[in-house]
Amino acid sequence: MKKEIFDYYASAIAKQFNITLEELFTQTKLSHIVDARQLLYLLCVQRNFKKSYIKNFLSENGYVVSHSTIKYGVEQAEKLIKSDPDFALMLKNIQKNDN
Repeated sequence: MKKEIFDYYASAIAKQFNITLEELFTQTKLSHIVDARQLLYLLCVQRNFKKSYIKNFLSENGYVVSHSTIKYGVEQAEKLIKSDPDFALMLKNIQKNDN
């Protein structure tokens, strides 16, 4: 169940950012990809995913990350949605369709 939700979130985020899933899970510091990844972390945490689940799902897609990186990413995503209403709206729309 959690894997399907993670996959939905990843696809929806990639579509919103006009990137591929491969780009989303690439080790890069390009800001638009980092923002997308951090929003993915936030969506998962808001859905009560354990960080270990998020970490495992990311590694299945070739992206190795630590628990502290996920925690930091969630904090950054929260700042982003507070400062940019477009991001907040995008997340709300993704969450609305995640059932």
